[in-house]
Amino acid sequence: MTAPRGDRLFLTRFAGLSIAAAVATMALKLGAWQVTGSVGLLSDALESLVNLAAALLALGVLVVAARPPDEGHQFGHEKAEFFASGAEGALILVASAAIAVPAWNRLQAPQPVEEIGLGLGISVLAALVNLGVALVLRQAGRRHRSAVLEADAQHLMTDVWTSVGVVLGVAAVAWTGWLILDPLIALLVAVQILHTGANLIRKAIHGLMDPALPLEERKALEAILDRTLPEGTQYHALLTRQAGPRRFASVHILVPGSWTVQKGHHLLEEVEEAMRAALPGLVLVTHLEPLEDPVSFADQEVFGNPLA
Repeated sequence: MTAPRGDRLFLTRFAGLSIAAAVATMALKLGAWQVTGSVGLLSDALESLVNLAAALLALGVLVVAARPPDEGHQFGHEKAEFFASGAEGALILVASAAIAVPAWNRLQAPQPVEEIGLGLGISVLAALVNLGVALVLRQAGRRHRSAVLEADAQHLMTDVWTSVGVVLGVAAVAWTGWLILDPLIALLVAVQILHTGANLIRKAIHGLMDPALPLEERKALEAILDRTLPEGTQYHALLTRQAGPRRFASVHILVPGSWTVQKGHHLLEEVEEAMRAALPGLVLVTHLEPLEDPVSFADQEVFGNPLA
């Protein structure tokens, strides 16, 4: 269930939580890098810098997305969240390059790692902070269908697994004495977050293209129409789309031409009530047409009649 448009500003509190976590973990990881000199831990700290930039962007976008419809944006501003998701993906790609360059340089000239125990302890603490915040953001993003919160949660979970890999890798350096493991781990981190960034950009593009509702939800709408419409009536041109957290649908209802306007209107009200009950917050448009008029079926070619 999505939050009402006027109440979606409350989602900014989750962006605030993400900002606080990014500042805290970045400070911890930079401290771990300063203590150890590990380029692997430096790569982890640089990713936290991206986390901070993404969280600040998410905060701004959530404020924009919460604005009510206006003359220039009559269906609302919620799709702004997908721009934030795509921008976060782009930031991750930049972070990947920023990690890969010093890692490659260190690979050419490996250096010893110092104070490993203290550095790893600090890094583990930072990972636990990110884990807790990521779980909170993921739950909020799914509950309120917020693309930007889900993207932020996914990024933080990637950061958690990155930290786990770095910790294990640096520990392996201490155990084996193989200094080359440190820059190799950093390069693996760069590749991993490169994949995450590309995936976020792909999802953002998909969301901006107004995809249809999930098949399960479309089938639920079809079932309501089959159950609600009386014998001697039909429907077609059932079209759906989603824009950010909002869902839209339109459908044409065909009734005998002898029906009164009042009777047809009453049927549409029944259909709309049942469909909105099944999908709360659904923005629904119904269109009444006479069953006997051939023109009523001409729009099937225009709309492609994908579901009816």
